[in-house]
Amino acid sequence: MEQVPLRIVTIIVQRKAMQKVVDACTNAGAGGVTFFYGQGTGVRQKLGFLGNFIDAEKGIVQVVGDAETAKKVMAAAVAAANLDKPGNGFAYVQEVLDAVGFVSAPAAPKA
Repeated sequence: MEQVPLRIVTIIVQRKAMQKVVDACTNAGAGGVTFFYGQGTGVRQKLGFLGNFIDAEKGIVQVVGDAETAKKVMAAAVAAANLDKPGNGFAYVQEVLDAVGFVSAPAAPKA
């Protein structure tokens, strides 16, 4: 059985924006969304005192799908969290080289 090449989209946003991103990914065709909370370092520490005003808690959202789904999910996440503006988060897509147990979402019914 031939496997469809998979991609994983990872989106890191401020915790308060995470639910909005999860909803956008689902609406964009993600069969499932994995999300969790994290904390990081970076710009916050370089800003000194002003860095205290940046929330360190992040929401990390991951979606696995085919290349077309990954494109749609990425576009939806960028729009939902304004990722095209500096300071709102970070998103990237990676190829999945090997996977076991992935079940793609059933196709949506056509109207």
